[in-house]
Amino acid sequence: MAEGTKKIIGAAIAQVVLVAVGFALGWVVKDMMPKGVDPAMAALAAQAAAAAQMGQTVAVTNAETRVYNLPERFVAHAEAVQEVDLLPQIDGYVKDVKFKEGDVVSEGQLLYVIDDERYRAVVNQRKADLEAAEAEARRAERYYERMQKADERGITQLERDNAEAANEKAKAAVMQAKADLVVAEYDLKKTTVLAPISGQIGKSSAHVGDYVAPSKGALAKIVQIDPIRVSFPLTDRAYIAWRQSQRTGNSRAFRMRLLLPDGSEYDREGSWDFDDNQMSRETASIMMRLKFPNPERLLIPNSYVTLLTDYQEPPSYPSVPQQSLFDLPGGNLGVWVLRDDMTVEQRPVETKEAFNGWTPVVKGLEAGERVVIAGMAKLGPGVKVAIAVPTSNDDINANHKPPIQE
Repeated sequence: MAEGTKKIIGAAIAQVVLVAVGFALGWVVKDMMPKGVDPAMAALAAQAAAAAQMGQTVAVTNAETRVYNLPERFVAHAEAVQEVDLLPQIDGYVKDVKFKEGDVVSEGQLLYVIDDERYRAVVNQRKADLEAAEAEARRAERYYERMQKADERGITQLERDNAEAANEKAKAAVMQAKADLVVAEYDLKKTTVLAPISGQIGKSSAHVGDYVAPSKGALAKIVQIDPIRVSFPLTDRAYIAWRQSQRTGNSRAFRMRLLLPDGSEYDREGSWDFDDNQMSRETASIMMRLKFPNPERLLIPNSYVTLLTDYQEPPSYPSVPQQSLFDLPGGNLGVWVLRDDMTVEQRPVETKEAFNGWTPVVKGLEAGERVVIAGMAKLGPGVKVAIAVPTSNDDINANHKPPIQE
């Protein structure tokens, strides 16, 4: 018998044996399947069992285009945008306190009243001094004008000079009296202490009847709490990368959120405020500052929070499940890619950090390509594989109720 004829007969016998094995495996699998399982599922399992005789059985999935927005975390510090110590600018006895400690006060709100009787009297005195100076100035001016019009033969030059000097001196006295009045009115005005900024006022160090003076210290402190500032350190390398992306126009708008000390997420987003003007020599980092609305006062100055930064419009990458990746020599990562001819190809890839169970692939893989996620132990380049058919797991579901058996 010719050698070619032997090969043809041998291939036919092998095909018949393979079909017979497939039918046999199908009946075995069908008998082993739990009752109530879809017969179509059993048939698929039988086909998979037959296909397994041709090569390694693997499970695959498609590389999916997924949004990548892994937030970066920073330890951040809440701080007041403004804080003011209320120092009295005059001395006297506190006549009234117009707020409750811990209140949120508004800019211009009346807070303290200092006894103004002495300062009001000084103002009245300065007004009288001004009127007297103006009267003297008018008299000196009239005298000087008469001396200017007088016949030169009737007066001396010395008399003319004295009249001019008296007129100038009277004008200077008026200016001095006006300045004294301004100072007196300023002191009177400062007998009422107003809030210079809006914010929360703290404990008062002065009460009705207390004597206060600039040398005795602050009356209270006001801290601005809405909006509030959140600062965090950025390393020198990260700062340079951020500046470079801005310069090249490749920067993306960031979304900035906070985790409160109890672990809950703050429901308001922040906006950019400013970055510091120098690096820290000790830590090689620069302080970056954000502003957050704080109407409910959940952010407290000097408290620590966790800052989450990600993109408002995040990029997308072809992504694969984490279990599809394996280590390659040299520290790189790779995946097994299933070709159309049912053989596998080992593909090195560049990835980013895993996010929500999926790993984005920056280089080496396209969306839609099939990658192996199980059955990789015996794979090699060019190995022909069969795809495992998923089976029903209802029998291991705790809530599954099997059909009633008669």
